[in-house]
Amino acid sequence: MHTVYLGIGSNLGDRQGNILQALQKLRARASIDALSSYYETQPVAGVSGPAFYNVAVKLTTALDPEALERFARDVEIGVGRQRMQHLAARPIDIDILFIDDLACDFGRFEVPHPYLAQRPFNLIPLAEIAPDLVDPVSGKTIAALAAQADARGVVRKARSLQFLANRQEDEPEIKLSIDRAGVAGIKRIVRLNLDGKETVFNGEFAMVADLAPDKAGVHMSRFSELLEEATLEILSRGEEAARIEEIVSRIAREIVGSQAALRADVRLRAAFGLERWTPVSGKRGEESYTLVGIAHAERGSVRRVVGVEAEGMTACPCAQLMIREHSMRELREAGFDEDAANRALDALPVATHNQRGRGSILIGTRDGREAEIKAEDLVEIVENSMSSETYDLLKRPDEFFVVNKAHHNPKFVEDVVRGILARALDLYADFPDDTFVQASQLNFESIHKHDAFAEAFGTFGELRRELRSGAYTGKRTDLASWLGTRPSPVVA
Repeated sequence: MHTVYLGIGSNLGDRQGNILQALQKLRARASIDALSSYYETQPVAGVSGPAFYNVAVKLTTALDPEALERFARDVEIGVGRQRMQHLAARPIDIDILFIDDLACDFGRFEVPHPYLAQRPFNLIPLAEIAPDLVDPVSGKTIAALAAQADARGVVRKARSLQFLANRQEDEPEIKLSIDRAGVAGIKRIVRLNLDGKETVFNGEFAMVADLAPDKAGVHMSRFSELLEEATLEILSRGEEAARIEEIVSRIAREIVGSQAALRADVRLRAAFGLERWTPVSGKRGEESYTLVGIAHAERGSVRRVVGVEAEGMTACPCAQLMIREHSMRELREAGFDEDAANRALDALPVATHNQRGRGSILIGTRDGREAEIKAEDLVEIVENSMSSETYDLLKRPDEFFVVNKAHHNPKFVEDVVRGILARALDLYADFPDDTFVQASQLNFESIHKHDAFAEAFGTFGELRRELRSGAYTGKRTDLASWLGTRPSPVVA
């Protein structure tokens, strides 16, 4: 373990908030042993912007110096620092002042800091928490250097109020357990591994835990803190980004531990794009989809599913059959015999009403085979189960292709769901029987004042048995049962 002293400053935006956010992110890979007061300091000559807030902090970390330097840069980026001109105002600035008794130079960071004796905005906060620390450059203690520094313009600020009240841990008036309590709609930028490539997502999280009857509430702010720590931990490892199911699993496990919960559920929805070409004109574009990860954690175990949502279109089979029946009568009355009329109707697309639809698939497996489940494969399963895929950009020949394809391939929402399940069983035919799959389709009706919806689910084993027998084989496993959020149904 290494003992590290940092100087942290901010003179752009919410200065105190920026420093607090940086401290929170640093806790993902280090323990904070001491923190100085806040000091407001005027910028040195040549530095632009308003006055700085500065603090000194003592850390203990297992990161080696180079990993610490990368981690500090990642924290700055996480708080909002961008590449900027030298001496420009910045929302956050992290200086590594000391690492044990090591001497290091990684370009931007040199340790011990070579100009520490000339920087009262670092010296004075540092002297508050480490007065006896010796600066090897000057051979003097930090306290001695601080006493000699020009402290004009360095003003100690009052600490924020601290409260001992912790209502969440008190016993409630009504001692009943709560099945789900938490937060939803938390939006974060997350880096995820999508089919082997690191991708940046706009993600939205929902996180809940159960609540024992002797606890008044969960710590809502802790959910956001856990989210920051989990995403930052991956960022700081310097490895490739994690898959979506790894992120939600890690957060769910942490909620169980930190909230003293029996179980926790985490859901992440993240918009992403895939490169696509229009079917006739060959125009390149990027189509939007949604990646979904769900995890359920209990003491010592976690289960998760991953899936996608994709849009397409369907053509109504029922209306099409009515149009065909009517067209047959019209052709017969016009003098066509039945064979000729049928040949004409078979050759031409028959009119019907269309719907824009949103389909989804979720898959979960317990044998560590999640890496074989590719988002692009799941998108194709969903899109190919509808009457036709759709595109953001359509030239006239492409529009004809989509409409013609859909009308030659009419589908009910029930047909789409069955198609998603069957394609999943075919694509992942070597997956074991306890693999879980759920499919759904929502159609936004064009002529009805309602939407149409269908959903089906089960383990691969249950679905395979039903396909072999062609008969109803009993109640199938739903998502909650497979994840373990409630007891599974008894199966004879």
